[in-house]
Amino acid sequence: MTINAGIWIDHHKAVLVILNDGVETVETILSDLAISNEQSLHKSEPNAYTRNDFVPEDRLERKAKSHFKKHYDDVISHLHDAEAIYIMGPGEAKGEFSKRLEGAHLKAKVTHIETADKMTDRQVAAHIRDVFQRN
Repeated sequence: MTINAGIWIDHHKAVLVILNDGVETVETILSDLAISNEQSLHKSEPNAYTRNDFVPEDRLERKAKSHFKKHYDDVISHLHDAEAIYIMGPGEAKGEFSKRLEGAHLKAKVTHIETADKMTDRQVAAHIRDVFQRN
């Protein structure tokens, strides 16, 4: 039984494709940051800050990094049975995720890291299926 996993990941969303002996499972995992942004768009209450309020930039960065780590850990929790992991995505998230895999002792299972622009879930699944069929 061979289990291969492919991930398209950015800071807001991860599309996880698991190939288990020809059976394909696609799952979308949203980060807490993406969920809170979505909820804030639908709020009707005004902003609680006044124009004189100040939030230090380093505090915002630490909070964002904390959200990213939790997001990466949520995705990693689905990968422990995988024999091969293929990572793709735009920006820095794929590299950060790859480094996070080292802490979970899954770095050796990573077969390839590729830069890929925005893709639909179906496009991600098709690309990952093609990659593992070639190998």
